[in-house]
Amino acid sequence: MNAKVNISNRAGASFPVRRMNFSFDDVPEYWARESAGITHFMTALSALFPDGEKLFIDSVRAVRYHPSIKDNEALQREISAFIGQEAMHTQEHVNFNASAKKFGHKVDQYERETGRLIQFARKSFAKVVKPFGMTQEMVDLTATTALEHFTATIASQLLINEHIQELMTDPTMSYMWYWHAVEENEHKAVAFDVYEGVFGKGLKAYSLRTSALVFAMTLIFLAQSSFVIRLLKEDGKLNLKELGMIYKYAYSPSKGIIAGMTKEMLAYFKPGFHPNDLDTVQLLETWKAKLGL
Repeated sequence: MNAKVNISNRAGASFPVRRMNFSFDDVPEYWARESAGITHFMTALSALFPDGEKLFIDSVRAVRYHPSIKDNEALQREISAFIGQEAMHTQEHVNFNASAKKFGHKVDQYERETGRLIQFARKSFAKVVKPFGMTQEMVDLTATTALEHFTATIASQLLINEHIQELMTDPTMSYMWYWHAVEENEHKAVAFDVYEGVFGKGLKAYSLRTSALVFAMTLIFLAQSSFVIRLLKEDGKLNLKELGMIYKYAYSPSKGIIAGMTKEMLAYFKPGFHPNDLDTVQLLETWKAKLGL
């Protein structure tokens, strides 16, 4: 592992903020067992994170002093730690994305496109639901709540799926992804608790959060898939071998990390769902021990 770790829990939350400082100087171009397909699949995901996590931070900050939750000291501590962890994720993915440029990969361009897509989507969705009394703040927090379920689910699959783990051969990249996965599950309930605290648990709140998940997943699939295809094409690696690797380890029923997410993703549509219904406590304890966290 090529990183320095400084752990802080000044907020007094149920999880700490870990200040990371990865060096990506020695990360090879194809760091996932020399597979361009899997490397670019993960790099395309990384391109989504900086602006995505900025949305998470901004949306929770915008409502943290709402009258219904401002005096909830426990939740306020969780919010502070959530913001700290997400800010750290943003920093490290920005640094990795920048390092990929030395190989000629235009990850910064995909970051900018992600930012534009997020702004278009949040404003467009707000226009659609405005007649139902939905504000931009509510739309942003709803999107964050839905996307946090996605990130926690793909993160837990990364910690479970031994097939994808076998491809994470570079120690710096594997540690970064596993650290990120652990923290996504540590704070997976924060945005949801804020959402329910501010907007309740009624039919209106349920309908909005579930429709937001469908809308967000469609956009993520289209954007990430586009980035993967373009990375492979620009690299001269758009071929059946690399596409087959992506199918096998991302989408196939037997080994695919995305296919493995199905059950947990569908759980979000249960009335009365809460992220902590999906128990990852022992999984996180195991991985925190492995990573020295």
